[in-house]
Amino acid sequence: MDVIAQGALVKMPAQVGPQVSYQLKLDDQLIDLNSYLGKPIKLTYVGQINCTHCGRKTNKSFAQGHCYPCFKKLPQCDLCIMSPEKCHYDQGTCRDPAWGEQFCFQSHYVYLANSSGVKVGITRGTQIPTRWIDQGAIQALPILRVETRFQSGLVERIFAEHVTDKTNWRAMLKGQIDPIDLYAERDRLMQLCHDGLSELENRYGLQAIQRLPDAEMLVLDFPVLNFPSKITSLNFDKNPVVEGVLQGIKGQYLLLDRGVINLRKFTAYQIEFSA
Repeated sequence: MDVIAQGALVKMPAQVGPQVSYQLKLDDQLIDLNSYLGKPIKLTYVGQINCTHCGRKTNKSFAQGHCYPCFKKLPQCDLCIMSPEKCHYDQGTCRDPAWGEQFCFQSHYVYLANSSGVKVGITRGTQIPTRWIDQGAIQALPILRVETRFQSGLVERIFAEHVTDKTNWRAMLKGQIDPIDLYAERDRLMQLCHDGLSELENRYGLQAIQRLPDAEMLVLDFPVLNFPSKITSLNFDKNPVVEGVLQGIKGQYLLLDRGVINLRKFTAYQIEFSA
């Protein structure tokens, strides 16, 4: 095999088309991954991780590519990023109020997606449809637009009483996912969540939570030749060399004939790509 590129691993950029198109990103180098489907590839971890924020060398990556000090101080690594309803900005304890005002005090969307069955989720408008691709969703439908990230977290909690907010990644990778009528699911859940949504509208105003009855469902087709019947997870920390025939790409996973690997988990790892 020839070495094609080397650098710090970054979340795979992807574009919607007739089929999702993926690139492997190592520092500023971009490799068209779809063109390697059905071909042997090798990714080698060369033993170095540099924090994506400060560049410090670290033995372990936290929150997808950060050293421990950055993980403990950066607002993008705070607990409220994973649980927006736990936002503590109004308590005066936000790690970086300016960052919060830029990223959290903007419109967010509540959506339904079908990755391993119907789920509810939230995302900024700028992350549509990237968020859905990263989750390996074959269908996605925006259902509400809210004013802030905190409010989106409150709405998600209401919906999560009736539908999961998690993806079963093993089921997602096996590809045994049936299409779902997300419009019917939206209408069903809107009825179930009516009282909770009305309470939030009374608290924050009618314009804070806007229904999206005319939103269109997006259908995504991922580049997969063969789905694995059994999931074997590959890990650079356990074995620095990951190789095999590339069978497919879904979410942020490479599907090889020898197992699957979540590349996003290893953000900031110095990787050598050969083919």
